[in-house]
Amino acid sequence: MGPSTPLLLVVFLSWTGPLQGQQHHLVEYMERRLAALEERLAQCQDQSSRHAAELRDFKNKMLPLLEVAEKEREALRTEADTISGRVDRLEREVDYLETQNPALPCVELDEKVTGGPGVKGKGRRNEKYDMVTDCGYTISQVRSMKILKRFGGPSGLWTKDPLGPAEKIYVLDGTQNDTAFVFPRLRDFTLAMAARKASRIRVPFPWVGTGQLVYGGFLYYARRPPGGPGGGGELENTLQLIKFHLTNRTVVDSSVFPAEKLIPPYGLTVDTYIDLAADEEGLWAVYATQDDDRHLCLAKLDPQTLDTEQQWDTPCPRENAEAAFVICGTLYVVYNTRPASRARIQCSFDASGTLAPERAALSYFPRRYGAHASLRYNPRERQLYAWDDGYQIVYKLEMRKKEEEIVLGLQMTPPQPEIKLGHQEEEEEEEKKKKKKKKKKKKKKKKKKKKEEEEKNPTLTCLHTHGTC
Repeated sequence: MGPSTPLLLVVFLSWTGPLQGQQHHLVEYMERRLAALEERLAQCQDQSSRHAAELRDFKNKMLPLLEVAEKEREALRTEADTISGRVDRLEREVDYLETQNPALPCVELDEKVTGGPGVKGKGRRNEKYDMVTDCGYTISQVRSMKILKRFGGPSGLWTKDPLGPAEKIYVLDGTQNDTAFVFPRLRDFTLAMAARKASRIRVPFPWVGTGQLVYGGFLYYARRPPGGPGGGGELENTLQLIKFHLTNRTVVDSSVFPAEKLIPPYGLTVDTYIDLAADEEGLWAVYATQDDDRHLCLAKLDPQTLDTEQQWDTPCPRENAEAAFVICGTLYVVYNTRPASRARIQCSFDASGTLAPERAALSYFPRRYGAHASLRYNPRERQLYAWDDGYQIVYKLEMRKKEEEIVLGLQMTPPQPEIKLGHQEEEEEEEKKKKKKKKKKKKKKKKKKKKEEEEKNPTLTCLHTHGTC
């Protein structure tokens, strides 16, 4: 070896000493980290096993509870099915009772109905109405019902213009408001966010009640003038009719309704003082006054000038009335109860005198226990647009000729059959079946006896067949 070899060994040993110390510290650090990881893994395994055990215990506890809940659910389902079956059966029995025992017509003879001199400036009173059209139909029954949606408050009005576009919908929410919603189509009205897509029309004076009417591109409604009902002054208990142009959004005409001491015509709809209606004959108004606070009054209006052409004192009572409409010159009044039950058309008044009140058919509305805030008849569609506690409903009507109603009314009514409920009918049918079975058994026994006698005495067969043997 040369003289430089010892020097290299010294340098090498000086380098390797610190490196070995660093490696030792690194190994110790790694061992500590691995031990910590192993400890954490052991803790996770312990926790997972503990959670698994708790889950098994919870599952074992819940299984019997689930079985009990399933049994209770099945019991509730069967009970609900039986209750719904009973309800359907009761409704069928109620329908049967209604068809067998219809409610008596609300007809009360009154001196005012028989006539009297007309009042100046108020049109002829209690005179026979001369039909302008050849409309001669009356309601046979309210055939069906369709609930479209719920829009607005409990009281309001929705309708179509019978002389305007067939698709446009007008909605007037509330009994004292000044903004009407207009929808281009019925489909737009049925959408969830319909109010955002509707156009709004604001009238200069707020309306009163739910007696508004859209007719021929105009909105007809009653407003409370200064000093109107409840306001005191010269116009106490009077209302002003407004004719509002829906396109120009201007008031075309106005007139004070020629009736003093107005009161709500419907006992169950106290916010309405004048209920406007339209049919094939034109514009009508239903109202009541303090002079005869028991019955409704009917007026024929001129849609151009708002003048009152004729007036009638009808025999239809105000008590329990909730709405009315006019078809072919005949007023139909809808009655209900409080709390609300099943509405019915129980009184009618034909201004032309063609159909007597006692001859008119009494119709029940389809099963819905609500209160009609308004009813609007569309002569183009022969449908009723109803506002029932915030729900917008369409009723389809079935019509017949008034002459047919009169002929049917003049026929002698057959004796009413005994009213039998569903379970009574089933019992009687079972008894009839048993009687038939007994008769068949008796006949079979008689035939067997005859055959046995003929076999024993063949001469009898000769006598029966040929007369002689």
